[in-house]
Amino acid sequence: MIGRLRRGRSQVASLSFYGGGSQAFLLLLSLEINQLRQFLEASSENRSERSERVWIDTKRKEEKMNGNSNGFGSGAAVVASEYVRRHHRHEIGENQCSSALVKHIKAPVPLVWSLVRRFDQPQKYKPFVSRCVVQGNLEIGSLREVDVKSGLPATTSTERLELLDDDEHILSIRIVGGDHRLKNYSSISSLHPEIIDGRPGTLVIESFVVDVPEGNTKDETCYFVEALIKCNLKSLADVSEGLAVQDRTEPIHL
Repeated sequence: MIGRLRRGRSQVASLSFYGGGSQAFLLLLSLEINQLRQFLEASSENRSERSERVWIDTKRKEEKMNGNSNGFGSGAAVVASEYVRRHHRHEIGENQCSSALVKHIKAPVPLVWSLVRRFDQPQKYKPFVSRCVVQGNLEIGSLREVDVKSGLPATTSTERLELLDDDEHILSIRIVGGDHRLKNYSSISSLHPEIIDGRPGTLVIESFVVDVPEGNTKDETCYFVEALIKCNLKSLADVSEGLAVQDRTEPIHL
């Protein structure tokens, strides 16, 4: 869904293939938001999922956590904000937006990381990906060609592996091409151990920075990108927790 958000300043003039002009683009943006809302409503039946949002102020570059609205106290917010400060540093330009989202998953870090680190197989948990092909060996700088499932505004995405840290459990990618509007998009995902209901759990944080298309606001752009990331994180939780049930770890009594 985020695919259509951007083609960036250098390509906004080519909107004639959508019917021409910024009004046509805004109409499509509105339609996509409604479509994405419907998808999110259909895929979020389990309200026990614990998802929080961290705003990164693009001017002051200060992290903010919307913790209490999802049932988490200030302590969890402070911990997540510290991880964001430490591991999620983005150079944010004047015409860019940046944000981070937090997901608590009832599965241990090694299990969740085994899915997240697969740069060559994002379709293991990302619902919008139908196919992925990596060019050459899997290493820093490797490129992957991602095919997006039919029915979505994007069709392909070319992405580069920027960082894969198996010790700190950090993955970073950058989109460098494809049939979409994500210009200068990069993301960082980090995993951190925590205890949930007495069992090993994982705190997942995913942050991003991306250009704001001409004619759109930072809030509109962030809304779109965050909506897709939320879908991916929910799917990651569903897959991870399903695998964890098959290999249930004994509760930790503190």
